[in-house]
Amino acid sequence: MSEDVSMRESSERAVEEPARGDVGQSVDPAANGVSKHPVASIPTTDLSFADIERSRSHPVRWACYIIAVLAAIIAPYWLGRMIAVEHTAWLVGHLSAFEPRGVALVSWAVTVLALAGLGMIIVESHNWLGRIIFFLGLVAEQFIAGLCLLRFDFWYATYVVYGDDAAVPNAANLGIIAAGVAVAVYAVLFVGLLVMIRKDSPLNVLTRSWASFILFFAIEAIALLVVLFGGLLTAV
Repeated sequence: MSEDVSMRESSERAVEEPARGDVGQSVDPAANGVSKHPVASIPTTDLSFADIERSRSHPVRWACYIIAVLAAIIAPYWLGRMIAVEHTAWLVGHLSAFEPRGVALVSWAVTVLALAGLGMIIVESHNWLGRIIFFLGLVAEQFIAGLCLLRFDFWYATYVVYGDDAAVPNAANLGIIAAGVAVAVYAVLFVGLLVMIRKDSPLNVLTRSWASFILFFAIEAIALLVVLFGGLLTAV
């Protein structure tokens, strides 16, 4: 009987010893998908997200740029209007060198240039190229608007100042107004697309920045064609 008990105990110890040996072995963390790095790879910081954004912002630069934009709106228009009123004879003597459709194209182009630069600023606020394009286009547009006495009933003012030679200033005003109306139509369509198209729809590609720019230029081109070949140049 004692021999049977001793043999049973020895067999139980033989079974338990490998199990105890497994406990002592080290486990490879990579086998379980656990990182071996003892410390975090991203350094800790005491700065909050607001502090980081505040450090990236440059309020002095933005203030200077806003002042420059205001100057670009006021000064070129005032200069152009002053030339139109005080040097009317000189302007009238040179208006015959311009064709109304060409002037409408130029005024439309500089206005679209300014609007495109503004769009680049909206898409990427730190884009200096967009700021420069917007500033230069705005200066040119405001100067042309001042020369042509742009306002809602511009055809009365241009006839009073330029008389029978008012066709060219009227064409320039129509080019600027067409670009402005087109960007308003574009804004309505783009907002409508954002509201109506679902995020998981294949048509959501139309809301991408490159697609919106294509839509913008397409609507602007249609507006230009309406001005050039729609009879508006002879109507005012």
